[in-house]
Amino acid sequence: MTRLLVDYRERIVPELKKSLGRENVHSLPRLQKIVVSMGVGEAVQDRKRLDSAVEHLTQLSGQKAQICRAKKSVSGFRLREGYPIGCRVTLRGKRMYDFLDRLITLALPRVRDFRGCNPKGFDGSGNYNYGLSEQLVFPEIDPETVTNTQGMNITFVTTAQTDDEGRALLKAFGFPFRSDTVAQ
Repeated sequence: MTRLLVDYRERIVPELKKSLGRENVHSLPRLQKIVVSMGVGEAVQDRKRLDSAVEHLTQLSGQKAQICRAKKSVSGFRLREGYPIGCRVTLRGKRMYDFLDRLITLALPRVRDFRGCNPKGFDGSGNYNYGLSEQLVFPEIDPETVTNTQGMNITFVTTAQTDDEGRALLKAFGFPFRSDTVAQ
């Protein structure tokens, strides 16, 4: 069993029971899935960029990345329906907790000038979106093999009903949110 899953069951559930004032364990918010996606717009001209993005996403997630295709044709972007333009991975269960653990303990501290994650990245239903500007913050990616840096979007899907419940859940996991107050 992963470290964060054990931590969720032993420490976070009682903490959430107390802070949210609920006794039923099943009514407490929990993490359902993590979706990591990379949009590779340059893949229209250069297929190798998409292949390297798929390879990097597979390395850092632990499962094969799925290629996403364009739904519509857009002449301004020289894009036709069905062209491959990105990749994504949906993580659940053990891989999800492993990825979250590596993100919080290894990757985010390696981000340059990191002052915390934006606490306003919630969607109104307790789900959180966070973007990274490059894949090199993960230790699995060898910087020698990277020719083009690629950003990624990470979506945390929770069972929380409100943003406050989702924020409480991610804070309990140790997610480093930026404080709203300015330090003097």
